[in-house]
Amino acid sequence: MDEGAHVTRSHKAQAVRGSEDGLVGGRRRRPSRVSTAAALTLSVLVLLVAGSGWLYLQLNGNITTFGADGLSQDRPAAGAGGSNVLVIGSDSRAGSNSRLGGGTGDVGRSDTAFLLHVYGDGRHAGAVSLPRDTLVEIPPCRLPDGSWTAPQSGAMFNSAFTVGQTAKGNPACTQNTVERLTGLRVDHTVVVDFAGFSKMTTAVGGVPVCLPKDVYEGDLNPNRGSPGRLIFTKGPQTVSGQKALDYVRLRHGIGDGSDIGRIKRQQAFVSSLIKKVKSQGMNPSALLPLANAATDSMTVDPGLGSADKLLAFAMSMKNIDLHNTKFVTLPWRYQGARVAIVHPDADNLWEALRADRTVDGQDASGTSAHKGDDGKSGADASPGPGAAVSGAGIRVAVYNGTTVPGLAARAADALNAAGFTVSGTATAAGQQHTTTVISYGPGRQDHAGAVAQLFPGAVLQQAATPGISVTLGRSYATQPAPAASPPGGGSSQVGGKARSADDNPCSDLSYG
Repeated sequence: MDEGAHVTRSHKAQAVRGSEDGLVGGRRRRPSRVSTAAALTLSVLVLLVAGSGWLYLQLNGNITTFGADGLSQDRPAAGAGGSNVLVIGSDSRAGSNSRLGGGTGDVGRSDTAFLLHVYGDGRHAGAVSLPRDTLVEIPPCRLPDGSWTAPQSGAMFNSAFTVGQTAKGNPACTQNTVERLTGLRVDHTVVVDFAGFSKMTTAVGGVPVCLPKDVYEGDLNPNRGSPGRLIFTKGPQTVSGQKALDYVRLRHGIGDGSDIGRIKRQQAFVSSLIKKVKSQGMNPSALLPLANAATDSMTVDPGLGSADKLLAFAMSMKNIDLHNTKFVTLPWRYQGARVAIVHPDADNLWEALRADRTVDGQDASGTSAHKGDDGKSGADASPGPGAAVSGAGIRVAVYNGTTVPGLAARAADALNAAGFTVSGTATAAGQQHTTTVISYGPGRQDHAGAVAQLFPGAVLQQAATPGISVTLGRSYATQPAPAASPPGGGSSQVGGKARSADDNPCSDLSYG
């Protein structure tokens, strides 16, 4: 029996609230405009608020799980550092969702999703939005009758959730697709619906948001043929319930009017909601209705299927502050009406997460000291990237200790730009280095420290030979290099485009 055939809620079989996209009754449904912000909001906040022991029994009774027998047998290896949570937004109109508008029919779909990475140091988190129209490879997925599909190439990302054409969706297929796309092992998967999202925004007393212009009914539904009444005024305001849903669904008339264009507003919304919840503290009168609304509208994998499991994961996030909670979008460009992935930017992003490096290149693995490839601690860990770096009068040799082509030239360009003199570039004797190592001769430690500012996380090691050399590891390959924006408006400068949860809610509200 397939993974969607049985779901459990407090040991009682119930249907998973799911969603699908694509063909229904031989006809393609109109795309709905339900946001993935509900997904991000519900998962992050449930994990944050579940840490109170007094919520245990209440949460345990709400949690619904889906089976895992639809997961691929060919999965990436478990990560050595942080953990990954896939959050899928369901827009099913079944049950209480039918009152919220935006579409018809019980069969819904996953508009967009995101991958939440909690870093090994327990002090950083990053969410990567995955646009619904992104063209990806969908690996074999399990159908309700137990058979498996053939792989699909050039398919839209959100169609993975529709495989099997059931109201509950196919979260295992979406997880398989994300693991194939990223090379990262997904530790947990969460499916959320927007009825609970609406209740949750009310439970917290509303969420501060911002609009770059006045918004009318016609902006929510361009088929009405007239502007209609004013829904939102330009500027800051607080929304909850249906108005919160309208805000995160809105796309026409702002930016380029696309689904991907509204992702930044959704990220801003979630940032603001997280900030609101944190500002209220561990207040039982606020947390209980919030937790009830969240858990009652989510379906999780068995690994998060009880209050104690949620509690354990929540405790891993308790020290993450707002500034260290980052939101980015998978590097993209338009390809006709669809979205194509920009390489190698996306590859660098996944490598950075795998290495527990933040989008701005910091080592967030939580290790007390960096180690070289021989397993021994270096003489000094490199300092973080400082302000201006001056390399005047400092000569450096650069060696590529990886199989990544052009890495030494990239490092040489960065050194030259900072005023260093690069004495030469070459391939290192070994090409399996994971960490960048900066070797320095007697009396050159200060100069080596200046070099290290360009290589966050590098190990400094004193050598008997004179001079300074840099042997590049995979850690340097994962650091995003500056690049121009790709055609079609997409961003390839991942680190520079990140939003922090403490950013101004009125800033940077749309692509396009």
